Amino acid sequence: MADSLRWQDILGHERNIERLRTMLREGRLPHALLFSGVAGVGKKKVARLVAAALLCKKVDAPCGDCPSCRAFLAGTHPDYIEAAPESRGKGARVLRIEAVREIEKKAARKPLLSGRLVVLMDEADAMNEAAANSLLKTLEEPQGEVFFLLVTEKRAALLPTILSRVRDLHFGALPPAVIERHLLAQGVEGGQAKMLAAAADGSLSHALLLLEEDGLQLVEDAAQTLFSLRALDMFHLWEKAEELGRLPRERGEDWLLALSRLLRDMLVLYAGGGALYHEERRVGLARALQDFSEERVFSLLAEVREALRRLRSNANARLVFEGLLMRLGDAWAGER
Repeated sequence: MADSLRWQDILGHERNIERLRTMLREGRLPHALLFSGVAGVGKKKVARLVAAALLCKKVDAPCGDCPSCRAFLAGTHPDYIEAAPESRGKGARVLRIEAVREIEKKAARKPLLSGRLVVLMDEADAMNEAAANSLLKTLEEPQGEVFFLLVTEKRAALLPTILSRVRDLHFGALPPAVIERHLLAQGVEGGQAKMLAAAADGSLSHALLLLEEDGLQLVEDAAQTLFSLRALDMFHLWEKAEELGRLPRERGEDWLLALSRLLRDMLVLYAGGGALYHEERRVGLARALQDFSEERVFSLLAEVREALRRLRSNANARLVFEGLLMRLGDAWAGER
């Protein structure tokens, strides 16, 4: 459960936080809210704070010290229900109708401590159609003082009828400077914090994962591959594709994201300069412009994004990387 109940602990999202706190103070929070946005930016943390505030009876809730807040922090609040999808075997995580009906059953009872009930549904997009339709009926005809907080990274996967019944709050990517400041506060060295923030795609959790798994090595590897294309013959391209294909899928995605950021930085340099994701590589990237025309960089960036899409669609990883590296090699050969 939450380790603190302080609005000031939320990184970024100032406008959303102010809107939520205002609605809470004025007692006009909708009975159903959707917290949508990319992974790792703090959506669920904010949703839990809203839940605690709804259950707390103090004016500037949550206070963090009343019986309700203490129960919330301990994970024992009788009026708070949190649900998430479950995995069965190797299949995708699904929030099934049985789970939704159990939630609805709990939400129909009288509150025991706070005078209202709050339901938080994480990964709400994982509801199957039967579960979503069952929830829809509850959202259309809420019984008593009950609030539903839905959290998702995949807003488009929710039924339009569900979307029509909730107030949507979108949480965008965190600015690199915000992530960097947090990492510095956690004791990460300055240069490393800057590079991790640049590589995190606006996600604090991704930055922390990269720190834990030495993710900067992937950035280094992507850069070395890009800068050494002229020296790689077909055999070595295949060898590299096989090496990348053996990475865990998430690490393969990180490698492609690193490559896409490097190509994006090259386009920034073509446009006359400006802020780069990888400022520490400015000289090397500027040198690489001699090997690639601006049009070719645009084309390669599209190829990398398509490879990323295919990898996320569970295509064969080795074949994805093999096809990409061959096109990269052909692109460099075509520029000579």
